[in-house]
Amino acid sequence: MTEPLFPALLNPPAREAVRFGSVALDYPGLAAAAGAVARRLRSVETTRGRRAHVAVWATPTAHTAVAVVGALVAGVPAVPINPRSGEREVAHIVEDSAPALVLAEPGVTLPRELARVPRVSVSLTGDGGELPPEPPAEHPALIIYTSGTTGAPKGVVLPRRAVASTIDALGEAWRWTAADVLVHGLPLFHVHGLVLGILGPVRLGGTVHHLGRFGTDALVERLSAGGTMMFGVPTMYHRIAEEIADRPDLARALSSARLLVSGSAALPVHDHERIGAATGQRVVERYGMTETLMNTSVRVDGPARPGTVGVPLAGVRVRLVDDAGAELTEDDGQTIGEIQVTGSNLFTEYLNRPDATRDAFDGEWFRTGDMGVRDPDGSLRIVGRRATDLIKSGGYKIGAGEIENALLDHPGVAEVAVTGEPDPDLGERVVAWVVPAAAPRPSEADLADHVATLLAPHKRPRVVRYLDALPRNDMGKVMKRALGG
Repeated sequence: MTEPLFPALLNPPAREAVRFGSVALDYPGLAAAAGAVARRLRSVETTRGRRAHVAVWATPTAHTAVAVVGALVAGVPAVPINPRSGEREVAHIVEDSAPALVLAEPGVTLPRELARVPRVSVSLTGDGGELPPEPPAEHPALIIYTSGTTGAPKGVVLPRRAVASTIDALGEAWRWTAADVLVHGLPLFHVHGLVLGILGPVRLGGTVHHLGRFGTDALVERLSAGGTMMFGVPTMYHRIAEEIADRPDLARALSSARLLVSGSAALPVHDHERIGAATGQRVVERYGMTETLMNTSVRVDGPARPGTVGVPLAGVRVRLVDDAGAELTEDDGQTIGEIQVTGSNLFTEYLNRPDATRDAFDGEWFRTGDMGVRDPDGSLRIVGRRATDLIKSGGYKIGAGEIENALLDHPGVAEVAVTGEPDPDLGERVVAWVVPAAAPRPSEADLADHVATLLAPHKRPRVVRYLDALPRNDMGKVMKRALGG
């Protein structure tokens, strides 16, 4: 018999499951509402004679949580769509995934490309009743589209066993239990906010309070009302770090939480230090991606390691390889290699793209495209993406991430991104894109000397370009290709 993905829905406890502002569902209510969605989707599957995909217009609402949980209960793969996607991207996802239905909250206006798909308005109520039988562990649960930075977005097919194994492994690493109340304001169309931030608490039988839209005032309110955990991205923690010295209420709220987690991009060490100094708390980082869900994490029972993403999670193996694909065994914190992973957390395929699926693997190992180093204690540090963050200059391999952290230690730097650009002498030169903290802005020579003092002379930026803001996507990641990196 297949293990249920959501055990708490089979025998619902009398406690709150999800809250979005003033809208809340306890476990009996979530089971009833998700069950109603599941029964509707099972009838669609029966009439069409196949297990069709369903799109979910993934607004930050309880309706999205009910829609996705209901689809998973039914065993129908859900395709969450970012409500901020442009017309071309929505059209591509609809054409590629061919959803039989779109699930959405009542009254919301869908874009033209999605409005052509038959629609089911999701209700937050239901009549109860027995839930459908549990589908096989290898059955697709979600199809989540990549950001499309190197071409059209690809649909990553995530099986149910990957969702279950990632949540369970994080539960073990973070001592995450049904007693926890998670607070976050992450979008619900991607792994961080949806899989970890909604499906995680529901699988473990806990509670999630979603802020709707992230803000420090709302964060203080929910953490002060019993929140034990917070999930965020570096842009959120940067806002916290900027405010926390002058916000005793914010410092108290964060101090009261059991666990603070940052992901989706590297959290600068400077922000780690500012938050730690004000709260006595450490921020735990983890490492994952759409195709692998979660790979590594700093453990709650391990040492604080700002700047690292911790050790492999249960069920996951990680290795570093050189440019020829040979495994690197060095754990000196210096030798850079591409990160490859294998384990129960992996996706099964890119939808309709057997060529891309084949190219993504080296045997059983998934090629992440991320570059990292391994410290002597086994912790992994990410230095960036192979395509945008590995700079080969003067015969050295340089990771953009460590230069960014060094520059953020300069009082004149508020934000920074580091890229490489062609250089006739060095091969590539280091370029720093700097958002100054205040006027007067630091000089290029000052910033170069600062990096050369903290790291090594060959890692100093050869060019500094000043910006008012860095281009970022909806997950807060800097879009380096927009900078020319």
